[in-house]
Amino acid sequence: MQWDALFEDLESQFDALQEGDLYGEVADRIRTEVGKITVLDRLRGAVDTVVRIELATAEPLQGLLTRVGKDCLLIEADRAEEWLVPVAALTAVHRLGPWAEPAVGAVAGKLGLAHLLRGIARDRSPVTLFCGGIPITGTIDRVGADFLEVAEHPLDAPRRRTEVYNVRLIPTQALQAVRRR
Repeated sequence: MQWDALFEDLESQFDALQEGDLYGEVADRIRTEVGKITVLDRLRGAVDTVVRIELATAEPLQGLLTRVGKDCLLIEADRAEEWLVPVAALTAVHRLGPWAEPAVGAVAGKLGLAHLLRGIARDRSPVTLFCGGIPITGTIDRVGADFLEVAEHPLDAPRRRTEVYNVRLIPTQALQAVRRR
């Protein structure tokens, strides 16, 4: 009987060690996989979720995360506003949930800030640009490789030569957010 008890005890210790090793191995693999997840993957996992973002030079923004590009995200906020935000401008994102998704498709992974800014310029939509300091209102005239030019005018006035009071070049790295109504 004593031998049976000894073997049972040894078997239970062996099972506990194996479970501990398995748990440790699973935990290591999970840490390794989580280490491969990017900010963009986490943001893609939250598409169609209401999120709150913080920016260095603008008020926090809350809205529906609708798209994630290769270096930016698009948020639909109240009052029919669309916000285009470079990922580099983010200081924090709230309410993401636990999911992450990799980029799917060749086009989705390549559409970025410059492409979307060119679309806004083509639409001639009036915008408010946040670059630190006072927000800039006007119409984006052109988008280069690493800059944009905005014709400054009041939001309630169309882009006409008589309404434009300045044309400003802004490096895209300085851009914190673009609001379009």
